[in-house]
Amino acid sequence: MKMYILVKEDVPDKLVPVITAHASLACFRKFEHNENMQKWINGIFKKVVCVVSEKEFRNAEKEPYNIVLTESSLENREVCLAFVPREEFPKMFKFFRMWTPQNHLQP
Repeated sequence: MKMYILVKEDVPDKLVPVITAHASLACFRKFEHNENMQKWINGIFKKVVCVVSEKEFRNAEKEPYNIVLTESSLENREVCLAFVPREEFPKMFKFFRMWTPQNHLQP
């Protein structure tokens, strides 16, 4: 089981670690009584962080059992989606790009 966390591609790298940490906690809090969430939290809780376009974000948002996060330092705009863990996600999730910091070597 794994939790997918989707971050919009225009979110600055320096904010992504904190946003994704908040996302996993917010998702757990919202769905803590969900059967899949309980299996995940009591096992090995894998997370996958992906970067998505606005269109991919909107399409993924249609999937059930998710939470949308906003970022106050970015004028409260929607920046992230976190999904209740499950064994299988829809096919589109396989095509999302894994997030990697682009500016991690810059001062």
